[in-house]
Amino acid sequence: MEPTFQQDAQHWPKWKLYGFRFVFLVLLLFIIPLDWKFYQELFSIDWAAAPFYDLLTLTKYQPQFFAPARPWGQYLEFVSFWNWLIVALIALVGAAIWSVADKQRQSYPQLYYWSRVLVRYRLALGLIAYGIYKAFQLQLPYPPLSNLLTNYGDFYSWKIYYQTTGISPKYETFLGVVEILAGFLLLYRRTVTFGAGLIIGFMGNIVAVNFYYGLGEQSYSLLLVLFAVYLFAQDVPRLYQLLVSEKLAVAGKVIGPVFRGNLKRLKVATQALTLIFIVFLGVKAYGGRQPAAYKLPRTPGLSEAAGRYLVTEYIVNGDTIPYSKSHPSRWQEVIFEEWATLSVKSNRPVIIDKSNGEGYYEDDIDRNYELAGIAGRHFYHYDQDTVNHRLLLQNKNSHHRDEVFTLDYQRPADSIITLSGRISPTDSVHITLQRMDKKYLMNEGRRRPVKI
Repeated sequence: MEPTFQQDAQHWPKWKLYGFRFVFLVLLLFIIPLDWKFYQELFSIDWAAAPFYDLLTLTKYQPQFFAPARPWGQYLEFVSFWNWLIVALIALVGAAIWSVADKQRQSYPQLYYWSRVLVRYRLALGLIAYGIYKAFQLQLPYPPLSNLLTNYGDFYSWKIYYQTTGISPKYETFLGVVEILAGFLLLYRRTVTFGAGLIIGFMGNIVAVNFYYGLGEQSYSLLLVLFAVYLFAQDVPRLYQLLVSEKLAVAGKVIGPVFRGNLKRLKVATQALTLIFIVFLGVKAYGGRQPAAYKLPRTPGLSEAAGRYLVTEYIVNGDTIPYSKSHPSRWQEVIFEEWATLSVKSNRPVIIDKSNGEGYYEDDIDRNYELAGIAGRHFYHYDQDTVNHRLLLQNKNSHHRDEVFTLDYQRPADSIITLSGRISPTDSVHITLQRMDKKYLMNEGRRRPVKI
């Protein structure tokens, strides 16, 4: 049985008819996946053990007629807007053909309703997925100690934003809850206006952050805002009448279907499947929390070694090199993270990892969030042999991945670690590390007495 619609008695002007045809085709191209790579990824997922990031990637679908190449560097994200241009050109041609083939049509109440349904569910899934990503503190993890002790000027601007937001996990969770709430408001027809208005304000700020901090996802975040604008536009005249003109605003007649029989059951089934998918996302995100983080390594580090160490002795091939911030290779400071990462501060140049640290990687060596967008430090993943007291280190930066060496370690005191071995085929080293006990105000709070 076909759903019956309340009819729109008004005839649309020609500009509105053509504009709707164009917008409707644009929406279809952005919402319905036509890219074979989407389905390849969909059918390659192990749904029994799918990591949350794979599912999140599905909800971020945008048409890709070509993939931008890496040489674009920091402008990589802006190249994706070329895909928008191609979508617009296809929609323009399609709308022209449609206008010629359907000259007698005066309005499209049914198509308008169904376009809103598509946008509502597409926008809700995108928002809720990212909301869950934030609510479980996976998108912006608490800054590693190496990041906290890196010079401010050695960060890309996007990394500064990530650190300053991630340092307050409860605030990040709050941001995620707001996105989830806005998404759920879209799933119920009577609260769409509230949800769309909340999204425009909330996501509008995120769009600005993405552009001005260079976070990436500029095109995707802007697309979500445009979806919300499409939903909100219907109520703009009435809101203007009420809030600006301060006159009585009467709700317009709803143009929508009356579901009966099997169609009503299909509607309920669609809503149920949507909720099941959302719950599945939440379960996978919950399982992705620490210690099995998505962006930070999960292998435990050297026992009770986490902390900041000053390099008090640095001997190369028997020659002692005094402490110096200008020496081209002498280690100045070493930080052991709680996981199996060791970072070294020195004057040796770093080819910066210009990615934004996104993506899911099974192996710790490939989890590059802690080093992405940072200069001034070299980050090493290490495997530890606790029997022979030996560390096998490999530089985590993809530009320095061929740097691999082995160091023996000793712990003569709780606050001292010595390292010895070869850091290159020609150089043997003996290094003494002294832990620096330090209180951090971010952990102490401002309402308790603190002695630094």
